[in-house]
Amino acid sequence: MDETSHDDDSSIGVRIRGIYTTAATARLLDAGVSVVQPSPAIRERFDASFGAGPADASVRTSDDGIAIGVHGAPDAVDRVTDVLAVGRDTLTHDVLPEGGVYRAEVTDTSSRSAVVDLGVGEALLPAHDVEGHVETGDERLVQVSEARPPWADRPLVESPLRVEGGLATLVRGGSSTTRGGPDLTTLIDPDLPDGWAIRYGADADVDCLDAITATIDRLSDRARAIDAAIAATDAGPGPVWTDRASRWLRLGREGRAALDDDRRTVTPTVPGHHRIKAGGHTAGRGVDFLEATDAPDSIDEPPIAAAMEAFGPGEGDRVAIEHGKPDGRAFELGTGTVTDRDGTTIDLEREMHSSGTYDGLGTPREAGDTATTTYTEGQWWAPTVYRSDGAYRGTYVNVSTPVEIFPDTVRYVDLHVDVVKRPDGEVERVDDDELAAAVEAGDLSAELAERARTVADAVENAL
Repeated sequence: MDETSHDDDSSIGVRIRGIYTTAATARLLDAGVSVVQPSPAIRERFDASFGAGPADASVRTSDDGIAIGVHGAPDAVDRVTDVLAVGRDTLTHDVLPEGGVYRAEVTDTSSRSAVVDLGVGEALLPAHDVEGHVETGDERLVQVSEARPPWADRPLVESPLRVEGGLATLVRGGSSTTRGGPDLTTLIDPDLPDGWAIRYGADADVDCLDAITATIDRLSDRARAIDAAIAATDAGPGPVWTDRASRWLRLGREGRAALDDDRRTVTPTVPGHHRIKAGGHTAGRGVDFLEATDAPDSIDEPPIAAAMEAFGPGEGDRVAIEHGKPDGRAFELGTGTVTDRDGTTIDLEREMHSSGTYDGLGTPREAGDTATTTYTEGQWWAPTVYRSDGAYRGTYVNVSTPVEIFPDTVRYVDLHVDVVKRPDGEVERVDDDELAAAVEAGDLSAELAERARTVADAVENAL
């Protein structure tokens, strides 16, 4: 697709897939944005006219189910973000755009995917996309094929370069291919740039020659732009050509609830639909079952306790702690054992394996100490109590976006400001400066930062 300035929202076409599809479709249509290439379920649910044309932006769910990715023309990505970034606990993160072309230097070949330096970050070049032997120090032209969320792994890149258009794709180098039947290339006589070949899509046939010709003309313009950008750039890692944007919307618990409301305007929806669906395929099937009955009419609150009873975690289960940061990164703080579960609250116990000092508390840490964190679904804070041979070492209360307890992972985004209570009873609020810096950097909204301060005030007073 060409980089286009859209005069109105209806000229923007968006393709949507994933667990947030119905809600996203409802919100976009209500905002006057066109939805194209809908799934059969969406056609059935909506009394609307959908286009089959190319998409200016695509929307899909992250592999972990907690985020919405928006990829496409920058103005379309901005507009879709404006519509879908609901909830004060939803954070947005720009990443290297899908389709972007970079000069890359290979820095590591010790695994199946080579690690490459793009000059603006690292990426992975899978073995099946590597032509010939690759060694550290090699330089290659690569293209971002999968823009992953910043808390997940590095983006995937591929080689050779390509520009895609549904009915046809142009590939830099290689040979043209066609489906069974007449050679479409001889019928349309395309004006291809030198060194680019056509690979026809599954729907390309003699019944749509005009559409194929228009597609290839558009793709050829982009291919020539790539060639010109390559010729104009120097050697060494760095960007060569991008005309797209990629952005991830990490949905918080409040954001997911807002999308529940949108979905409910279209089809019966259990409270907590998207929250439970984000817990995995098995939990999602449970939601599908409930919504196929009369349950949505009789359930007023998200059945999170019932979901935890059915799908976990329960006492004795091992659960990872995913500690997200406002800039999009995430760290696993370790894995603990559920020692108690009461409704939507769990106690998660971890054992310390090294000595040192507890951050914020300043008290000694010894191997064998225990850390017991109490997590409550939807709560904006979580206290961790440290003990050594039964002796109290202090309490650290982490302030975050509302906690979500999934079957094998606890997730939240740390909001920097925390409150500590030392063994002598002294209470101190810490890291307000880091919270202010995150707002200054644009990683957190002023509204979310103010919520964090309010929560910290309440925790400080309670301790």
